[in-house]
Amino acid sequence: MKYLLLAFTLVLGGCQSAYYSAMEQVGYHKREILTDRVEDAQESQEDAQEQFSSALEQLQTLVSFDGGDLEAVYDDVRSEYLASEEAANEVRSRIDAIDDVAQALFVEWQDELEQYQSANLRRDSQKQLSATQRQYRSMLQSMNRAADKMDPILAKLKDNELYLKHNLNAKAVMAIGNEFDGLKREVQTLIKEMNSAIAESDQFIQALGN
Repeated sequence: MKYLLLAFTLVLGGCQSAYYSAMEQVGYHKREILTDRVEDAQESQEDAQEQFSSALEQLQTLVSFDGGDLEAVYDDVRSEYLASEEAANEVRSRIDAIDDVAQALFVEWQDELEQYQSANLRRDSQKQLSATQRQYRSMLQSMNRAADKMDPILAKLKDNELYLKHNLNAKAVMAIGNEFDGLKREVQTLIKEMNSAIAESDQFIQALGN
């Protein structure tokens, strides 16, 4: 609880360096923060997968519409779009948080290389830093590649919501249905990319802990 309260206070102050320093004073170091943030990002990616799949299922319900309250179906489509937008923003936010602490960790690690008296230990630590940075860049690229897949899907979900809003009839449903298969493929690709990013981040966490 003390970690959460301290973190909340310092984040509100907008000073990440002060936040990291304060966390270290209570034994919570950048390496641990980075691990936790990667795990948080994994969770947000899993949530996003579920949400985009839910939005797709709702569109499937719309495409299969066979009488009833079309207004209610539209409300559900809009709700799913808004929830998908929120999930995407959360993924982006988590990735940004990862990069913030990772860069702070790497700067600190590089600076501390100068403190070694042993050339062998310094050289070994430099190798570890370089390897960690390479693996980190690969993981971050994978996360961003998956996150980029969300944008065209969100655009299509928004198009569908707008079109249905102003054309609440069977013709609109048919028009949306004509594009459903393409959207389904994009969601499937997104899920595949996110699964790959999650798997790569698992490897990074394991390497970071060694």
